[in-house]
Amino acid sequence: MVALAPRPGLVPSSSEDEVDDDAALDAYSVAVSTAADRLIPSVASLRVPRQVGGWAGGGAGSAVAIEPVGHLVTSAHVVAATERGTATFVDGSELEFRVVGRDPLSDLAVLRTTGGDPRPAPLGDADRLRVGQLVVAIGNPLGFAGTVTAGVVSALGRSMAARDGRNSRMVENVIQTDAALNPGNSGGALADSRGRVVGINTAVAGIGLGLAVPIDPATRRIIDALVVDGRVRRAFLGIVGGVRPLGEPMANRLGRRHGLEVVQLLEPSPAAAAGLRVGDVVVGLDGQPIEGVGDLQRRLIGEVIGGRLDLTVDRGGELRSISVRPVELAS
Repeated sequence: MVALAPRPGLVPSSSEDEVDDDAALDAYSVAVSTAADRLIPSVASLRVPRQVGGWAGGGAGSAVAIEPVGHLVTSAHVVAATERGTATFVDGSELEFRVVGRDPLSDLAVLRTTGGDPRPAPLGDADRLRVGQLVVAIGNPLGFAGTVTAGVVSALGRSMAARDGRNSRMVENVIQTDAALNPGNSGGALADSRGRVVGINTAVAGIGLGLAVPIDPATRRIIDALVVDGRVRRAFLGIVGGVRPLGEPMANRLGRRHGLEVVQLLEPSPAAAAGLRVGDVVVGLDGQPIEGVGDLQRRLIGEVIGGRLDLTVDRGGELRSISVRPVELAS
């Protein structure tokens, strides 16, 4: 028998390497379990009755308890065809809920429970996330309550189309994660390693590819509007646009590289009445930079309806100021 010589370049692992591996595993486990312990009591399993034609049926999803106490946030599509249902928590409590308001254009909805006050989850800020960061998904996939999966932030800044009747909108800054999501996870929490909710799981886009609506200043305003008013008022200009690179002289003048090109004007609309033209490139709104559709959408929220907005546009290499009065977007 001939003894085989060790393969060159392969060095046996040392006990120190094994210790390092154990420490890394423990740190990972502690982070996931800490987030789970903090959030599982705040995540509910939803049972949603539905009537389709003459048949009674039901749907399922997840929801997260938030402030003010007794309110839950979930995905709008989970409660799209109902006004009431039941929320069940891991401690066994079953609370009836009613839909306070839903906003299909952000895929967010707010519910109000009766008969109990579930523990609110702490909300984080998705704007602080980084690609590769650990995230934990908590929900009720396939009816299994309190399920925890973990992964990383795969990408940031994704866009997701949402529709409400004849109106459509891009949900901006969507979080992409490889944390396993399944039917029933929609409306559940996506949390950071400290157990702060940074997103509401909304879709399974493929194997190892889940999407979550971020919890950031824009979506906090949407949630607040749903809690207070039961709806979100959006302003309408009548612009269909897309990102366009600026010419070098204009880019150097403004200190940025892109603007929002007007590719179509809806008629009648405030933008058409104000004198915007197809081919104009919107580069500013009330002194704030506009570089794409998301920048414009984030500023077209309720308080600007009926007021005057000053659009700065690049028209043929010259900057012009155009005053426009947005109206409320009809549902």
